[in-house]
Amino acid sequence: MEVIQLDKEFNPKFLGEVEKRSGQNISACYQCGKCTAGCPAGDFYDVQISRIMRAVQLGLKDEALGCRSLWLCLSCSTCTQRCPNEIDIARVVETLRGMAREEGKIQDRPIEKFWQSFLDVVKRTGRSYELGVMAEFMLRSGRGWGNVDMAPTALRRRKLPMRPTMIKGREEVARILRRFAEKRSA
Repeated sequence: MEVIQLDKEFNPKFLGEVEKRSGQNISACYQCGKCTAGCPAGDFYDVQISRIMRAVQLGLKDEALGCRSLWLCLSCSTCTQRCPNEIDIARVVETLRGMAREEGKIQDRPIEKFWQSFLDVVKRTGRSYELGVMAEFMLRSGRGWGNVDMAPTALRRRKLPMRPTMIKGREEVARILRRFAEKRSA
């Protein structure tokens, strides 16, 4: 078990800033560990979610924003569901991810490029379109045709439609995503 280093740069305003932006009372976290125990991606994290929460409580901004775990979070909200103090931990992680973006502390650029590709496709179509996300991601990341060998099987089984399905109200979805982006950048 790793111990948080208290000799790191302490930022007394960090907790308040994260609580304000996320709308969550992070001070209420008493480190029960249920968030960490239930996280399906936790095995891949460099810093477990309970430790990230403690870093925020202690004002350890660099530790909280500098971990790769923020970018590996699946946003499944299992941590939120398990929290006995009803802290929306997934929202806290998304807030930290936004703050890390603002400060240029993106720890996993391919994952960030994937998120942006996914969101851009959803803005245009109103829903996920796998082939579109894959094409956008390949263009953004410069990653060539890594898994293209699976495409013929997926196409044959109709798992990758050639054209996106456009939903009614996709303009509303795009407007929600734009509003979210504006709020995040404000």
